Order: sequence, then C-alpha cells, then structure tokens
Amino acid sequence: MVLDDLVSTAANVAATSSRNEKIDLLAQALRQTSPGEIEAAVGFLVGWPRQGRIGVGGATAYGLDVAPAPEPTLTVRDVDDAIERVRAITGTGSVQARAEILTDLLARATSDEQVFIRRIFTGEMRHGALEGVVAAAVAKAAGVPATVVRRATMLSGDLCATARIALTEGRDGLERIGLTVLRPVLPMLASTAETVQDALTFDGPASVEWKLDGIRIQAHRDGDEVRVFSRNGNDLTDRLPGVVTVVHGLPVRAVVLDGEAIGLDESERPYAFQDTMSGTGRRTEAFGAVPFFFDVLHLDGEDLLDLPLVERLDALERVAGHRRIRSTVTEDAAEAQRFLDSALAAGHEGIMVKDLSSPYQAGRRGKAWRKVKPAKTFDLVVLAAEWGHGRRRGWLSNLHLGALDDNGTPVMVGKTFKGMTDALLAWQTEKLQSIKEREEGITVWVRPDLVVEIELEGVQTSTRYPGGIALRFARLLRYRDDKTAADADTLESLRALQP
Repeated sequence: MVLDDLVSTAANVAATSSRNEKIDLLAQALRQTSPGEIEAAVGFLVGWPRQGRIGVGGATAYGLDVAPAPEPTLTVRDVDDAIERVRAITGTGSVQARAEILTDLLARATSDEQVFIRRIFTGEMRHGALEGVVAAAVAKAAGVPATVVRRATMLSGDLCATARIALTEGRDGLERIGLTVLRPVLPMLASTAETVQDALTFDGPASVEWKLDGIRIQAHRDGDEVRVFSRNGNDLTDRLPGVVTVVHGLPVRAVVLDGEAIGLDESERPYAFQDTMSGTGRRTEAFGAVPFFFDVLHLDGEDLLDLPLVERLDALERVAGHRRIRSTVTEDAAEAQRFLDSALAAGHEGIMVKDLSSPYQAGRRGKAWRKVKPAKTFDLVVLAAEWGHGRRRGWLSNLHLGALDDNGTPVMVGKTFKGMTDALLAWQTEKLQSIKEREEGITVWVRPDLVVEIELEGVQTSTRYPGGIALRFARLLRYRDDKTAADADTLESLRALQP
C-alpha cells in the first residue's frame, strides 16, 4: 500500500466528526492493504506502531531539516521496515544511527508524508481514529460482526494482530483466538452512578463491593510462573513481589485474576494512592503492597469470561476467598448505602455495584459495572495548560480538561488551576513542555497523553466549551499515572450530573 493513501485517509478521518464516516473511510483503506502490511497500517492509524514505542524523541525527529520528495513513492512497508531498523539499534552512537535512518526515510517522503512519519515516530498521531473506531472499521472491512472483533482484541490484547487475522482468515480465525494465560486481557471498565439508588437498577440483587484506591492489576499464573500486569498491559511483576507471593500460594495450577494492589499501614488502613504508586518502584516487599481480587477470568484450563458474575464469584471464593475484596449481595438501597458507609469508614473511596448475571466484557465501559463515590471525581484528559501569572509566573498552571465523546476523542469541558502545590506545578511545567504540540499566546497545547483525577461540585450547560458543558468548582486531586487517555471518563457520564 502506498503510504500517501494512508496519509490521505488519516487526514479525512480527522476532518469529520461522524463516527460512521470515520469507520467507512478506515474500512475502505484497510481493504486496499496487503496481508503483510495490515498490522503496520492499523498501528499507524491508531497512532501506536505495532512494534510499540520507537525510541525517537521530538528533538531528533523535528531537528532533521530534510527537503521533501516531489512525488509519493514510499509504501507502508517501507516505514514499517525503518521502524524495525531503528528499534534494533542500541548502545554507543545509537542516537546518530537512528537519525540517519529517519533522515533517509524523510528524504523519500512528500511534505504531508513527512508530517505523518514524524508523528508516528514521536507518538503524536492525532486524527480521531482511536482504537474503538479502528476496531469497528476492521469489522466492516472484514465483513464480520464488530462484537467478534472486540472479543478477539480483548483476548489477544493486540488490535494490529487481530486486524490481520480478521482480514485474512475472517470470523473463523477470530473465533480461534482464546484467552492465553500469561498474556494480558483488556480489563472490564465501569460507568459512574451518582448515588447507590442510581446504581441499583438491575433485575434482582447485585454484587456490592468496596472500591479500593489502588493499582488495577491482572495476575496470571501458569504452574510456577506468575506475571502481574497493569490495566494497560504493562508488566509489573518485578515491582509487585507481594502480589507474586500471594498468587504463588493459591491452590491452583493456572489462573487469571482481576483485582487491585494496595498498600496498607499497621492498622490495615490504605495508603494514599500516590504512595501505593510510588511503592511499585521500590522493587521490594518492604512496602507491603498486597492484592485483593474481585474477579477470575480463567481457572485450571477453563475460561470463565462468558459465565455470569455470580458463578465467577463462586470460583473466586474457592481459590482466593481470603484475598477477595469485601463484598455483599443485595438489592436493598439502604443496605447498599450502609455498605458504602463502611467502605468510607475503612478509608476506601466508594463501592462498585455489579450485575450478577453479566459476563466479563473486557475493554467495555458498560452499565453492568457501576462505581459510586461520594465525592464527584472524574478522570479527564489534559489537553493544554496556560502560563501562570503573579506567584505562578514561569509555571504552566491552568489546565484545559477533556472528556471522551462517542468516538473516544477527548473534548474540552473546562479548566482548573486549583489543588496544585509548588512541587506539582514545577513537575507539571516540565512534563507538559516535553509533550507540547504547539503554543498559542499563553496556552501550550499538548499530546492528550496525561490523565488527571478531578473533583468537582457538578456541571452546567455551556456553549463555551466544545463538550457543551462546563465543570463547576473543579479541583485537581492527582495525576493518574496508571491510566491512559482511553481510560478517561466520558461526556455522557459528566452530562448525567446536569440538574
């Protein structure tokens, strides 16, 4: 496939706000891709090459002044091969060697292709084609149900590879993809409910569980080997030895568990989230981060994903009952409220309310799981920041915040400068400048990579921001290093706060 075709597709996708039109454009491009280029093309479209992080910084990529080629000749495979060569270079002189490969590639690229390539190499690709939209396009191009593609992606953890299988082997190939122990599965996500009563809308009783403010983990064991993954699939095994010890001691041969790792003090109260996160970097058991589990996805050769939650919880009790997150089963709002009160009294942040009949729908933020937290807190994407004045002169202070629209694209819903210490301002200024995309007056626009937890009193209808709402009395609580932009809360969840 000629790279120029993919560049044109990306531009057209960025130019439309219609999800259906995005899907149509992407599907058309994917149908024209050769089997050997599918994984690379999908990686370029979602802005994350199939090889992962490339290792070329903005200073290198944008510091190369190379005249563009007059006509498009590059293929998708040419760029993919260059990425392979760059990633293979290590050691002394690697920066110069990588720059030489990139220089040669840019010399063969047109002006538009140069922009595209630089963004791929530096992780700055932004055109609205997030993974959910591309997955839907893969389904359309392959002529298979979107649910089948989503499930295969969930189990493989690799949209690029899933796309290749969908387009070359069809539904039969996708349905052969199963859960593989020691390979992370995309986690199931929760929507937000404002009150216990709002959350209890299932037919019959629900599982009501303490919501711990820890690190979301997925623990895998196959015989004597244990691996621990973050919600984003990063390997945390060496950083959470306490979790490894617990999983090693369970009476199973093979298991995949979903849960939280959290630090507890001598009185069994949880450490602050920041302290738990910093403890993962100490590579020692002394900090005491321990796991508590709320679901089991695989047990001794049997996948449990499609079983109702009530059956998965029975299996969890058998293998890890002493490590289950505290829970109760009820449909009574008063009882659930008392359980929420007990969670808060123990130092936790709220409760989860779950449909007992629901399967494990990985990667989905549906209504089967609902989180209830007394404080109105939301995870939002940092889109930009403004240079401060007065005592904040020289620091990036006022954050521009976005929630995800129906396409999974961050859309601005407000600003905040509250809740920032001097230390945070200093760190924030350096970090945001490292991911700067452009600067307009006092505003520095950044790649939408960072997620912050924001506390607010509510929202109101507003035409000031693209999201159609504005945050009321928003305050920064913390940066969520464990989350990506795709994990942020949605416009829909914020709009639910409107009076």
